[in-house]
Amino acid sequence: MKKIVVLLFVGLLSWSVSAQEKTAKIEFKTETVDYGEIAKGSDGVRVFEFTNTGNMPLIITKVSSSCGCTIPKKPEAPIQPGQTGEIQVKYDTNRPGPIRKAITVISNADTPTKILKIKGMVKEIDGK
Repeated sequence: MKKIVVLLFVGLLSWSVSAQEKTAKIEFKTETVDYGEIAKGSDGVRVFEFTNTGNMPLIITKVSSSCGCTIPKKPEAPIQPGQTGEIQVKYDTNRPGPIRKAITVISNADTPTKILKIKGMVKEIDGK
């Protein structure tokens, strides 16, 4: 009886370990994009590049920002293992002042929620 219990325990343990290995993993090149100093009205589009370093397809289900002045765009298709993808972020550069915004990424990765950041300074054209 002891042998059967031990055998079942070992079998369940090895099954749970192998199940944990099959997952998508999202690895960003950088988790913060620095706009630096940019002029009011300039191009506010930046890109967060990432790779699926897991062994299952990565599905990004939702990308949202901390305010309406930042519009993120997620990839629609699953990102296969080893492939790269990008999340595009457009900031409204008609608002002079500091940029400090967060973008929340929700996916099926081993870390299901990731917070990305953008920062910088929008200056008036005359240097203000």
